[in-house]
Order: sequence, then structure tokens, then C-alpha cells
Amino acid sequence: MATIDAEDLRKMIRRLRVLIIGRANAGKTTILQKVCNTTDQPEIYDAKRNRIDAAVVESSIKRGKHDITNEMVFKSNPGFVFHDSCGFEAGSEEEFENVKKFISGCVHATKLEERIHAIWYCIPMDECSRTFQRSEEKFFFECDTGHVPVIAVFTKFEALRPVAYGEIKMHTKGLSGEERSKMIAQRVEELFSKTGVCDQLCNSENRTRPKFYVRLANLNKPNTNCNILLEQTTFALDNEELQLCLVSTQQSNLELCIKCAIATLVDHAHQLFGLLRIDYEVYQYHIVKWFLHLKVRKRIQCEDTRVIMLTGW
Repeated sequence: MATIDAEDLRKMIRRLRVLIIGRANAGKTTILQKVCNTTDQPEIYDAKRNRIDAAVVESSIKRGKHDITNEMVFKSNPGFVFHDSCGFEAGSEEEFENVKKFISGCVHATKLEERIHAIWYCIPMDECSRTFQRSEEKFFFECDTGHVPVIAVFTKFEALRPVAYGEIKMHTKGLSGEERSKMIAQRVEELFSKTGVCDQLCNSENRTRPKFYVRLANLNKPNTNCNILLEQTTFALDNEELQLCLVSTQQSNLELCIKCAIATLVDHAHQLFGLLRIDYEVYQYHIVKWFLHLKVRKRIQCEDTRVIMLTGW
């Protein structure tokens, strides 16, 4: 009998490793806290898994020294391990080379769990006049990330709204609230387009083309989350075990589980199109495996007959 559940997956891969890149005050720490559903600061470990005091790390950063190999782990969700490229936005050639070296080493790591599984590149929208800086250009046009999916994360997207409203305020007099909101939303899109950041990211010379673009707003408010980032990261991963591992860290995110199950339905429907006989029991198994808070067991009785048992619903 083979058993697949969150515990088994963690034994196979153990932790999902994510590199988060971005300027100072881009909201990186807030994103990680939202992803791990906590307001606590992370525990920090060196490459040998020795705990490092947060004060020591902060002191090093103030001196312009930062070790990207350090691991950041939140107690609330140890299924993630994060790396931060703090200082990269400063334009230091040495720091950029360290980032490239780190990515290259993780991309070619033998063990799956030692690789970087995703990269989140954060670009804040509260600096519209200079959205795409030299640091972004160097990363996207010079850095080789191999097959690691890159997600471009536009943070602080709410900063565009007051700017948009200020520009069209005179034209909104006498309009209903709904009409005013539509005009502001339209102007926000125009301002975003004007930054040219998407044109840069889609440039044919871009070596690190992001698989998805995510907009995050109002993360400083308690009722917001990063579910869209987790969803896009899940679908950006090209390894089903990694996808299952990520979903296993999000047991309360039923919407993500459902979307993954639906994607499986569609994928299997395409594969089975035209076949006269469909093994519905196997089909069901490949759907319910995304709901990792269940105990999912599959017993192979013979070559063509399988029995599925679900417990813990």
C-alpha cells in the first residue's frame, strides 16, 4: 500500500526553497509573513543550519554585508525556507555576482530540496518615476535562472490609486461612486503601463522572463493575504511533487486545492480524449491527492484494478 500525504511529501522534498529579491522597503518581509500567516520575525540559520541571532544579521546588513545563503524560516510554516538578496538593489557588482553564483549553485544542486524552487522578484509601485531600476535590468537581462520559475511581484500597488485620483479628480465631479471607481481604475492601468516595466520584462533580450506577474496591495492591513502569489507560484512549478509540497503548506487555502484539482481534471481530460475506457478510480485519486489534509491511500489489487480509500474528511 502506498500512502501520499503532506508528511510523506515533506520526507521526499522536506522544504520548498524560495529566493525573494527586491529593493529595501519593497515589502519583502511583509510578503513572507503573509505567506506564513504570522507577524513574527523569521529564525535565521547559516548554510550549516546553525542558528544566527537576528541582531547579528541586522548589524551585518548595516555594515553592507549580507549572506544570501542564510536561511529564513518561520515557526508558523517550516515547510518554506526563504533566502533574501538584501543589498542587491544598492548596485554593488560584488553583491550581484554573489546573487548569480548562489542561483547557479542552487539551480544545479543534485538534491531537489537543495535547489531554489521559485524566485519572487519584488518591484514596488510607490516609486513610479523610476520603477525599473538598474538592479532590475541587471537581474532580468544578465542573470541565468535556468528552469527556476520567476514570479514578478508588483508590491504596494495601492500607491497608484491616490496618484490616479489626483490626476482625474476634476473630471469625477457629479459622477456616481461606481463611475468614479471605474475612472480611477482605468487611470491606474494607464499609470502602470506608463512605467514601461511590463515592456522591459517582455523584452526579447530578457534572459529571465517571469512566468507570471502578481499585483499585491494593502499588505499592511490585517485582512489581506498573498494567496494569488501562492497560486501563481504553484502553477509556475514544473514538477508535480513540488506543486504538492507547496499545496501541503497551505492546508487552510481550500481555493488553491480546488484550483489544482480542476487543473488536474482538465489535463487528464486532454490526455484521455478519444479513449473508450477511463479508469475513474485512478482519475479520482489524482484529484483528491491535492487535498493533502486528508489521508489518501491507494491499494493496488492487481494490474488494472485499484481501490481508493479516504479517511479524515
